[in-house]
Amino acid sequence: MEDWGLWGLFFSAFISSTLLPGGSEALFVFLVMQDQHSPVYLLTVASLGNTLGGLSSWVIGRLIARRYSTEKLTKKSHRQAVERIKRWGSPVLLFSWLPFIGDPLCVAAGWLRVSFFSAFVFIAMGKTMRYGVLWLAAGG
Repeated sequence: MEDWGLWGLFFSAFISSTLLPGGSEALFVFLVMQDQHSPVYLLTVASLGNTLGGLSSWVIGRLIARRYSTEKLTKKSHRQAVERIKRWGSPVLLFSWLPFIGDPLCVAAGWLRVSFFSAFVFIAMGKTMRYGVLWLAAGG
């Protein structure tokens, strides 16, 4: 039964990092406070799921770029995400964990052909820091 909590955390973190809503933060804190798993293990599972979710948004952006140019963007948040990446480059993906702007940043990074390795590194760092702060807030 303990593995279901870990798989649930992974999938919740993955979904939370896409354009779909999720509640991985609450589940992460709950599992940390249960003290059944190492917090480092929980941090790894949540960060991996959240990073892979962010990279799935990067892939979606890459696929969209094949059909549509950035000039065809209509949503303000998407235009802003593209401008941020053009201005700051891949390090802006450290903020991919932020609500409302994180997902468009990942899509924009794929759209603008930010390298997979750079996207992976910066998305993973941002997502891991997010869960690290939650771990500390939970008394870690």
